[in-house]
This record gives sequence, C-alpha cells and structure tokens, in this order.
Amino acid sequence: MASSIPRGLRQVLQKSPSDIVILSSVRTAITRAKKGGFKDAYPEELLAHVLRATLAANPNLDPALIEDVAVGSVLQELGGAKAGRMAQIHAGFPHTVPFHTVNRQCSSGLAAITGIANAIRAGAISVGVGGGMESMTRNYGSRAIPTVLWPELKESPSKDARDCIMPMGITSENVASRYGITRADQDAFAAESHKKAAAAQSAGLFDEEIVPVTTKFYDPENPDAPPKEITVTKDDGVRANVSVEKMATLKPAFSENGSSTAGNSSQVSDGAAATLLMRRSTATELGLSSSIKGRWVATTVAGVAPDEMGIGPAAAIPKLLEQTGLNISDIGIWEINEAFASQALYCIRKLGIDEAKVNPKGGAIALGHPLGATGARQLATLLPEMERTDQELGVVSMCIGTGMGMAGLFVRE
Repeated sequence: MASSIPRGLRQVLQKSPSDIVILSSVRTAITRAKKGGFKDAYPEELLAHVLRATLAANPNLDPALIEDVAVGSVLQELGGAKAGRMAQIHAGFPHTVPFHTVNRQCSSGLAAITGIANAIRAGAISVGVGGGMESMTRNYGSRAIPTVLWPELKESPSKDARDCIMPMGITSENVASRYGITRADQDAFAAESHKKAAAAQSAGLFDEEIVPVTTKFYDPENPDAPPKEITVTKDDGVRANVSVEKMATLKPAFSENGSSTAGNSSQVSDGAAATLLMRRSTATELGLSSSIKGRWVATTVAGVAPDEMGIGPAAAIPKLLEQTGLNISDIGIWEINEAFASQALYCIRKLGIDEAKVNPKGGAIALGHPLGATGARQLATLLPEMERTDQELGVVSMCIGTGMGMAGLFVRE
C-alpha cells in the first residue's frame, strides 16, 4: 500500500548517513545596544562564550576534530576576522582549526551555518561550527552606512544600484505603502511579538538556548565608578507591558508621515550564537548519535528590489519549498526575522502562512536583531521549540539589506 505521506515530505523526513546533523545550537541573551547588559562587552567576547559553550555541550567531541568555524559578522573592523580568530582560540579550539567570517548582512548567521553545512555535504569537511556575532553598540551608526563611494555609483542610471544605500527604515515605509500594511496592523503585530516573548521568557522557554555571560558593566548614572561584574542570562528588550495603545502613541521614526516606528521595528542589539554540525555517519562513528537535535536540509537565497528589501523572505521561501518538494502547510514553525513589522506582515500574508506558526516565542521586535548573529540566534530559538511542541519541520528566514532574502529548512530529531 502506497504511503499517504507526500513524496517531497517523505524524502525530507527520511534519514541518511550523509545527513548534515546538528548537535548543539546555543546563543547569548540579546541585549539592547548602548543600554543593555552587553553595552560594554566586545563582540569577540560574546563569540568566545558561545564557542566555549559549544565545546561544553559536546564534551565527548575532541575539539581538534572540528575542521572549520564560520561566523557571521557585519559591522566590525575587518569583518571581525582577527578578533574572531582570537576568540575561537581563547574559547579552547586548537589553532589547527581554521576560522573565517561571513557577511551577507542580516542573513550572515544563517549564511555561516549554511556554508559549513554545504562544506560537509560536498565532502570537504565532516565537522564544523557556524554562527554569528555582533556588537551594534560598538559598531552601528556612521560605520554601518558608506559615506564615500565610487562617484559613478551615486550617478548610476540604475535606480536599483543607487537604492542599495537607501536607509532600511525607508525600505520599510515603501513596503507598507506599496502593499497596504497599515500602521494599526504593524502596531498590533509588534505588541504581539512582545507578548509572546514575555510569555516564553516567563515560562523559561529560552533558558535551554541561552548561555550565561559574565561581563563588565559601567553604570551610566555614575561614569566615574569602576565597572560592575554582571551575569546576563535574559534578553533585555522584551517588554511585557507593551500594548497596541502604547505602540500607537509612538511617532514615525523614518518618515514624517510614515508608519514605521521604534516600536514596530527591530531593536538595535548585541549578541552571538553558534551551532555545531557534522555528517550523520561521523556522529555515528564518534558515538554521538544520541546528541543529535536536528538536521539542516537546504538553504536558498533570492534577490529582490533594493528599495523594498523587506519582501526577501517572500521570494526565498517559495524557492526553498520548490527545491525540497514541500508546501507551506508542511512547516510547523516559521522563524521569520522581524526587521520591521511591515515587511514581516507582508511576507506572512503574501505566502499565506498561519500567523500562529510564526515566531511563537516572539521575534526581533521584542528580542532584538544583532545583525550578524540573527540567523544563528533564530536557529537556537527554533530547535527547542520544535522539540517542545513536537513539530518536525521548521524554517528560518529573513530579509537582507540591499535587496535579498534567505530561507533555511531544518528537521527535528
């Protein structure tokens, strides 16, 4: 008798020795830039903590067997390459383990994980770590937007070329106005993000994924005082008392008559995350099969117009589903980055996704968006929730500055 499970879904769920499996996925808390618990921390400091936690979570794995480490990093000097390599070695990885950084803007964390996964799939390596780090406290602002460009670009006949440096807030306004995403809907979506995150935090649902970080903190009220030592264990941007009514009182942040505000846009944040991946056959050989939490199946990336970059997931997700033979209804949990409520709502509505399945523990509006770390943070948030709610398939997706979207498919084990 033929199986009633659709062929695409059956293929995705089928296990194989060549699968790229995930043994751990952890993150720091995400804190508010310039105000939160990591305002005086270094990005490489945060990275060192999640890399050390990755080794601690896998005590039966010899660190020398890890064949590459890739870390998403957007804003730091030299892409964080030297500091990241220092952090990796400081965390306990032998110097024989190579390291590199990845920058595909807001998808850098997922891009780093995907790069490691593809290297395993190609047979180049058997074990690797992908993740991300970002301190927007230290590096956001004028350094994030180019001010000196090749003059021909500023005068380019291509509008798309010029729009690559359009402020992200304006691209959000474009999405809202072009696709009829109202201010009221954006505020309601943002308030719900905080509500879900607050409920998850209260229930301890983030505890499994968050690595405590002890760091220094200078009291802004007393700048001459020596730093205090604090241990950060919770995302500090979550607001349990936020309401739609309070959201409605905020002024537009990017355009005088716009609808995107500081309340219905993602928070500028600091944080890091890391994921350990390996070939299933390698995990079996090393006696680590019982530690497998999930597996990576595929990642797709798609380009869209730079002046409405937020619609990226609506282009990348259909591409992912077509590649894997799946349907929207097959996915149990969607982690879609909330760069702006306008763009997240557009993508959800365009694709016909059940909003109840999107960011069940809240998204970047409540938790924050530390650019290079976000994709890896989303995966660290996704896997425990898939386990808790007995969901087999989950997708991580986000829009990308300059006009792209990325989406990755993961299976729980």
